[in-house]
Amino acid sequence: MKTTFLNASGGEPTSHTPVWFMRQAGRSLPEYRELRLAGSIVESLCQPEIAAEITMQPIRRYGVDAAILYSDIMVPLIAIGAGVEMVSGKGPVVAEPYRDIHQLKRLRAFEPEEDTGFVLETIEILVKELDVPLIGFAGAPFTLASYLIEGGPSRNYAWGKAAMYLEDEPFFQALLDKLTDIVIASLKSQIEAGVSAIQLFDSWVGVLSAYDYEKYVLPHTQKIFQSLAHYNIPLIHFGVGTSHLLHLMGDSGATVLGIDWRVPLSEARKLVPNVAALQGNLDPTLCLAEWSQVEKGVLKVLEESQGDFGHIFNLGHGVLPETNPDILKAIVELVHSQTAK
Repeated sequence: MKTTFLNASGGEPTSHTPVWFMRQAGRSLPEYRELRLAGSIVESLCQPEIAAEITMQPIRRYGVDAAILYSDIMVPLIAIGAGVEMVSGKGPVVAEPYRDIHQLKRLRAFEPEEDTGFVLETIEILVKELDVPLIGFAGAPFTLASYLIEGGPSRNYAWGKAAMYLEDEPFFQALLDKLTDIVIASLKSQIEAGVSAIQLFDSWVGVLSAYDYEKYVLPHTQKIFQSLAHYNIPLIHFGVGTSHLLHLMGDSGATVLGIDWRVPLSEARKLVPNVAALQGNLDPTLCLAEWSQVEKGVLKVLEESQGDFGHIFNLGHGVLPETNPDILKAIVELVHSQTAK
């Protein structure tokens, strides 16, 4: 399959700049709210036909150039009984947080076919139905570890960073080792089921200094991307608040780097000349403004990309639930029209 998304991911010429949005499927779409089952997100994504339909909804509505699997970064951990619960309005919650090495026995080996066969079945349905590439994904070890150690979302990440700084570091590094293996198994299974690209989300890693990131986290990220390199598909890496880490993330083995809204694409390109493409980076909150302001923001991002073949238009983070779907559709149309060759 040769498409604008795949061509741009490899830094090749395209007929227009491709567009997709993180969290394009889900809460901002009325058809999603009508379809989704009562209860937690997990109940919906565990039913392949429903998960596939939710994945396809934004393709029909927006005309985006890629689909991203409707799932969640915590699915593998939930599937192996790691004690993670998805709480409405709060996100992942761990009733018994992981705070010492003895608790790691709660993380058994992950077997994708047995534990998350519903994910693989969803992918198989989508590969048959979609005429655009499908992106699979996983949470990066540091972000997953942070949830497990903190017990849920956090403002200061105190427990997680304290564990990282333990002098002998056995617990934190052992936890990241286990999570790295889980992530690799999950991503390999998604690729072998048929996804055309993968994205590794390290949503919380921006809280680290460059020194700590390079010492404690980067080796695990590199191991993940090295294990996937032979598949020869786009390997996207994304984090929030990572302007100070981009030069290191560029050495992770990712072929595409997601950029949040805090740094212009022109500056990011100078920091990571070795990656094939950049993805981003409109501020998602701008999508709540009047169209005239949104339009200016979109055109500014396109100006910053400097006509780079290796640019995939996206937001600098996920779609906010309050976003008007008509704004997202208009963004896609504007990017396509402005960049048509």
